[in-house]
Amino acid sequence: MASLFDLSEGNFIVKGVPLFRDVPQNISFSPFSSICKPSEPNVPPSLLQRVFSLSHKGGFFGFSNEIPSDRLMNSLGSFTGKNFLSVFRFKTWWSSQWVGNSGSDLQMETQWLLIEIPKIKSYVVIIPIIEKSFRSALHPGSDGHVMICAESGSTKVKALNFNAIAYVHLSENPYNLMKEAYSAIRVHLNTFKLLEEKVLPNIVDKFGWCTWDAFYLTVDPSGIYHGLDDFSKAGIEPRFVIIDDGWQSISLDGCDPKENAKNLILGGEQMGGRLNRLNEGDKFKKYESGLLLNPNSPPFNAKRIKDLISKGNQHKLLRKQRDEAVLSKSSDLAEIDSNIKKLKEEIDVLFGVEECNNVPKSECRTLNGMKALTRDLRIKFKGLDDVYVWHALVGAWGGVRPETTHLKSKIVPCKLSPGLDGTMLDLAVVKIVEGSIGLVHPDQATDFYDSMHSNLAHSGITGVKVDVIHSLEYVCEEYGGRVDLAKAYYEGLTKSIVKNFNGNGIMASMQQCNDFFFLGTKQVAMGRAGDDFWVKGPEGDPTGEYWLQGLHMIHCSYNSLWMGQIIQPDWDMFQSNHVCGKFHAGSRAICGGPIYLSDHVGFHDFDLIKKLVFPDGTIPKCVQFPFPTRDCLFKNPLFDHTTVLKIWNFNKNGGVIGAFNCQGAGWDTKLHKFRGFPECYKTMTGSVHVTDIEWDQNKEATDFGKAEEYVVYSNQGEKLCLMTPKSDPIKFIIQPSTFEIYNFVPITKLGGNIKFASIGLTNMFNSGGTILNMEYTERCAKIRVKGGGNFLAYSSESPKKFELNGSKVAFEWFSDGKLFINLSWIEEAGGISDLIIFF
Repeated sequence: MASLFDLSEGNFIVKGVPLFRDVPQNISFSPFSSICKPSEPNVPPSLLQRVFSLSHKGGFFGFSNEIPSDRLMNSLGSFTGKNFLSVFRFKTWWSSQWVGNSGSDLQMETQWLLIEIPKIKSYVVIIPIIEKSFRSALHPGSDGHVMICAESGSTKVKALNFNAIAYVHLSENPYNLMKEAYSAIRVHLNTFKLLEEKVLPNIVDKFGWCTWDAFYLTVDPSGIYHGLDDFSKAGIEPRFVIIDDGWQSISLDGCDPKENAKNLILGGEQMGGRLNRLNEGDKFKKYESGLLLNPNSPPFNAKRIKDLISKGNQHKLLRKQRDEAVLSKSSDLAEIDSNIKKLKEEIDVLFGVEECNNVPKSECRTLNGMKALTRDLRIKFKGLDDVYVWHALVGAWGGVRPETTHLKSKIVPCKLSPGLDGTMLDLAVVKIVEGSIGLVHPDQATDFYDSMHSNLAHSGITGVKVDVIHSLEYVCEEYGGRVDLAKAYYEGLTKSIVKNFNGNGIMASMQQCNDFFFLGTKQVAMGRAGDDFWVKGPEGDPTGEYWLQGLHMIHCSYNSLWMGQIIQPDWDMFQSNHVCGKFHAGSRAICGGPIYLSDHVGFHDFDLIKKLVFPDGTIPKCVQFPFPTRDCLFKNPLFDHTTVLKIWNFNKNGGVIGAFNCQGAGWDTKLHKFRGFPECYKTMTGSVHVTDIEWDQNKEATDFGKAEEYVVYSNQGEKLCLMTPKSDPIKFIIQPSTFEIYNFVPITKLGGNIKFASIGLTNMFNSGGTILNMEYTERCAKIRVKGGGNFLAYSSESPKKFELNGSKVAFEWFSDGKLFINLSWIEEAGGISDLIIFF
């Protein structure tokens, strides 16, 4: 087969079209089959066959250097006038979308670069990968050049040439392109697994609650219990809870290593803390079984938590003012110190209110600590399947304190790669660098994780949220570089997850750099697709609580293009009563993953939650995760004044498109941070069409894409219309921080001329997700639906009879084709209703 690529005379040519010009002479290109052989071990035969059947579409860039170095930068060539989509690291741990039309438009630490080539109706992706002990990323160069940087992270690990430091792949379909490219890299590196090879965690199709934004570091057993109880009393059963940061036993340098750090409130205060033992901290250790099940247990004081968080924010502001006063030698320093002292006293008083201390003691208590808590939670909340806890990859933010455990831990100073110079100022990085990391020797990584996880598993914990993952790259100088250190840690983590958490009880966070995906995902099947949900905007910007939310959706949507090949993208928690809670809810409805909140105890929008979640804690989930539509791929839906983010997905009855007005924020290339663009925060216009859905991207949906006609139902507008593939698009007007969800359901003809389509429960944001099964005969439609509420179908004629669970029932039919019936949630049937419609 003729080669699709040619590198000659300074040009890199794809199917006769120059992609890069001015390619240096030290750049090489090798076809995939010349580097990778079809005998790779531990690769499923079907995957191996698929990859090699497409091997002519890909190859590798390499380059050589005259002087060995631990960090090598080289041009791959230049391009201008070609639209590209990329993803770059804007913090050590987080990545986002960026577009442009020249190599110089790239941002530092770019993870991949997708270029549109209209002349051949194709797309090319360049993905920097790992070779030997070096990891690579793309960077901008001058005059349109694309630079590749290969670095080991250790001055003791050097190289001067590479044969396969970046992978190149070609396809006519951008979605196939990403799948094919990452499949090829998986076979080549053989150090990770694709999502299709893994078992998803149990929580993926459930509703849950995370403690982080509800409590921050003030989380305790009483708060967890009452948080879950709020949902239960409202008729919604959480199926999982994530006990986030704040549960561990950590100590701060300069304090007694045996004592827990006390009275911590906000993120940042704990970032210098190190584990001083490998189980729960004192406030969890002291919990005794039955405490919260006791009928005389005192009520939870939600106001106290709110007050603590408020004072924590005041303390944070005062500390900042103090730092500024020290630098400027201000006379206000004494007054600030006095205010800090007074505020700390007020905080200590609030922390002194131990709500469980007054609970009567029982003589029959035999358990305490985390095991007692998880047991009591499961006794009270029957549907609670999973309890996860948070921990950093290195244990706590500051690692493990030397000489406090059986492990060999050493305080290692942090050294940041120059590639991170283009990232945002990040409090987490500042704090970690200030305090250094107590690193457990990589030889003990397996023991480290097993010691933590076996204790947790014994205590009723079913999984872990592993966070702060990329801090390893800061401390790799003496350990063979970032690749070798990461391999040791990920191998230990993988073994422990298999042993203690069923092989899939893990979700990754702060992990959005390529070396994690290429080295750490043999077992990890789910991870965060975006930066955190931020309750408030940056200090001094009151509009940030709005524009940050659209930014979150952009992170998740575009990161799914690459992360989704390897892990299930997790769209993170949000708060239902947030000013943009409904905006978030619309995106979570069709995100194809778990839906979980971080509401404060006593502060919820249950009407909103019930549009996302069934009473039993399951969710009307799409069959996969969404991607941006083609017409959004090379656009900027954040601050180009014109583009509405559209994402497509599938349900069992058809396709779905969510349209979200995310305009009003974006990456400032000069300030190196995200900021508001208020001039873009405005009403937008756009359009949707059935052809926006990539029907061929799901085997079960392929036939849906062949339909002659569709019913389109807009969930928020409650409008229904018909559309063919040749129809004009549906135009819409959408306000800032709002959305619309469009269901596209193929019409089935019954009895030759009766047009019929089942839409689902209109009271749920993802109406189509409530349809479990459909079966059509000549004069009959059988539909299985989950949930209670208003069921809608389209029928061109009025049915003769309608049966619900075997009994004839009344229905409403209107001349515009709308067919309604109200369904009740029947607990004994698991909320499932069987409908038979006769014509």
